[in-house]
Amino acid sequence: MDSNSAKKFIEDKKIENIKLAVTDSDGVLRGKYIQKKKFISALDNGFGFCDVIFGWDSNDMLYGKDSFTGWQTAFPDAWAHIDPSSCRMLPTEDNKSVLFLADFSGGEAAAVCPRSILKNVLSRLNKLGYTATASSEFEFFIFDETPNSIREKGYRNLKPFTPGNFGYSVLRNSTHADLYHQILQMAKDMDMPIEGLHTETGPGVLEAALEYCDALRAADNAVLFKTFTKVLTQQNNLMATFMAKWSAEHPGQSGHLHISLQKNDGSSAFYSGQNKHNISDTMRWFIGGQQKLMPEFLAMVASTCNSYTRLIPGFWAPTAASWGVDNRTCALRAITGSPVSQRVEYRISAADINPYLALAAAIGSGLWGIENKIEPNEPIVGNAYDKQYPQELKLPNTLSEAAARLKTSKPARELFGNQFVDHYAYTRQWEDLQQRKAITDWQIERYFEII
Repeated sequence: MDSNSAKKFIEDKKIENIKLAVTDSDGVLRGKYIQKKKFISALDNGFGFCDVIFGWDSNDMLYGKDSFTGWQTAFPDAWAHIDPSSCRMLPTEDNKSVLFLADFSGGEAAAVCPRSILKNVLSRLNKLGYTATASSEFEFFIFDETPNSIREKGYRNLKPFTPGNFGYSVLRNSTHADLYHQILQMAKDMDMPIEGLHTETGPGVLEAALEYCDALRAADNAVLFKTFTKVLTQQNNLMATFMAKWSAEHPGQSGHLHISLQKNDGSSAFYSGQNKHNISDTMRWFIGGQQKLMPEFLAMVASTCNSYTRLIPGFWAPTAASWGVDNRTCALRAITGSPVSQRVEYRISAADINPYLALAAAIGSGLWGIENKIEPNEPIVGNAYDKQYPQELKLPNTLSEAAARLKTSKPARELFGNQFVDHYAYTRQWEDLQQRKAITDWQIERYFEII
């Protein structure tokens, strides 16, 4: 859909409510309703959006003076541009409401805008003669709670939507078919179809695999799916969380990314029938780049303090930049077979990702691998958790450590730009500082009497 088509769509469908949204550094959608007349003007000319969205954290707390914007810049408007092709109906509202996504490509804020960062990576990939397709799969816990009730409970003793561990349960998805149907229909109506939806292991946890498409739209779909799954569940007096790990007693929540490359003629760049496992040189170098740069780019993927509670031994998540063929214990899983299905599953990511930055890191590192013909280590056979890895493949243990690795990464600066790396690394160090200020229940219980 181009600008003219978007205008015609608005008129033909008699759309009454238009919502514009941009994505902040944490992957949170920020937006507003906009008048039809103003929207039509903005389609052609762009619109101003306060750049504070890159100057505060997920709790609207302002960063310090070293961030991209703040008191020191007086929070000016940044010039945003609407992507007409991002138009989505909003079934959670009515049949006369739509949402359009925007980003800051072309302006000063483009240097730190997550959607613009991904667009830059994909443009560089295109110049190399490739396009990328991708999909995401999210695990998320649903609770029989409301935003008010969880606060009244202090986020303790929460009631899961369903009890017990029951992965791939036909009983659960049949008993609660109405909610499953609502989720499936919402995704269909918003043009982000779900290929599979099932229960995972844990009380009230579901997993949704979104249909693959071009990488930018896949990131759009991921952001929209997370946001509007929360909307839909709250409209049902329930709540969904996409935290990496909400409880020490239950498994973490993955947000795996599936990525493949195509040549200009549409054929697979990852498939070669002449090579072992049908892995082309391009795919092998792509994996090599992902493996080598994963420790340096981890802050763009594991972007919250909570992310690192999942990345510890024995919790179904990798702790090193490992890869293997159809090996789910590795950080990178090469899925081989036909030209259509040949792809890499980026398994380090959790449900808390900012999809634009996670895909920028996953694709950008692979692109760097192709450009530099980086060879990966030998693929892991068997349990990757039991293997020993060289220091350069071990992952950072905390968000602060990951941010420091990103800040000193030359490939990150080459791929994403100095301003992004400096600003984003600062925001992650800020996030870690907020955690270190907190006095947790664990600390009280452990130290209050004994120490």
